[in-house]
Amino acid sequence: MSQVSQITIDNVAFGTFRSNLNDTLSALNTTQSGTSRPSSAVAGTIWLDTTTAASPTLKYYDGADDISLATLDHSANTVNWLDSAVSVAGLTTTATGTVLTLQDTNIEVSGGSTQGGEIRFKEDSDTGSNYTALKAGNPASNVTFTLPIADGTSGQAITTDGSGALSFSSVSVDETLITGQTAITSLADTDKFLVSDASDSGNLKYVEKQYLPSGTFNLIKTENVTSSTSAVNVTEVFSTTYDTYLVLIYRYLPTADGGEVRIRFLTGTNTEVSGANYDYSARYFDQDGSATSNTGNNQTFFRIADSIDSPSANGGFNASLWFNVDKNNSSGCSGTFNGTAHFADASAINHSVYTSGIYQDSTSSVSPTGIKFEAGALANIASVKISVYGVTK
Repeated sequence: MSQVSQITIDNVAFGTFRSNLNDTLSALNTTQSGTSRPSSAVAGTIWLDTTTAASPTLKYYDGADDISLATLDHSANTVNWLDSAVSVAGLTTTATGTVLTLQDTNIEVSGGSTQGGEIRFKEDSDTGSNYTALKAGNPASNVTFTLPIADGTSGQAITTDGSGALSFSSVSVDETLITGQTAITSLADTDKFLVSDASDSGNLKYVEKQYLPSGTFNLIKTENVTSSTSAVNVTEVFSTTYDTYLVLIYRYLPTADGGEVRIRFLTGTNTEVSGANYDYSARYFDQDGSATSNTGNNQTFFRIADSIDSPSANGGFNASLWFNVDKNNSSGCSGTFNGTAHFADASAINHSVYTSGIYQDSTSSVSPTGIKFEAGALANIASVKISVYGVTK
């Protein structure tokens, strides 16, 4: 490897001419190799910088500075092109380092100092210049995904076997995903439920509440009282979602014999409707075959039962009451009820009860939202469980 200070040959004696010519040819033959630019370099000269002998750098002199073109790896017998742009038969890169390596079986896309390698797929050039990209994360070890060998069916998703083998399969929902989620107490017609479609290989689909079979019961609220209280307020249970409600009363026990079951409507969040507009009637059928009545007109509450026995051994008061509260109708009554019940009185006589009642006022004036239970002047409520269900329209 050699360099010369002058490429041109002066008019000299033949022996000197031949020596100068051989030096020039040797310099050209070794790409003017050296550890610095040859003194004969002019704009356009290409020379080989051998400062690093095992990987010299091919440079181009532009008349002022040297531009590095490529490094030659003598050990690997490869050429690493440098600078900012290289275009090869339709393949273009503007990277400053090696970004694409073609091997016998793999294509490698290198990452940068701030992100993983990325492949971008451009959209149809007639529609725009957006792209869809696949970018590598920062895995702790190499990750290989093997693509499915066939297409799946409609509604299936790509899943993994845990070892990188991907396939199309139907998706099931793990019930633990809903653990701890906030419950709702009413449903809109457009609320959706996930179902497994048996007619379509069990694929998951959704159905809106409005298309579910009608007449179902939806639990709105439960009040469970275990210690003495003067009243039990079951608030914010009547709404425009339902017209009909089922109220179940289980083991209603007064704190003393002679306690009653009185019911009033609530409005707003917890305001008692105390107007003298409550009308009710009840028919008691006793265990000895006799029958008695309990009625009231223009009262301030519904009386469902009176003189209830307090010991829990006698079962307390239990009832199934149907309430109709049409909050979409501003005319007519505010609410009605009817139902059946059972209780033992203070003399331990069992009664079967058939009862009904009406609050005579317009819905727009009262707009009931809940119900209040009281045991009357002789006792408090010792314990009771009250559940309110809305009946799907």
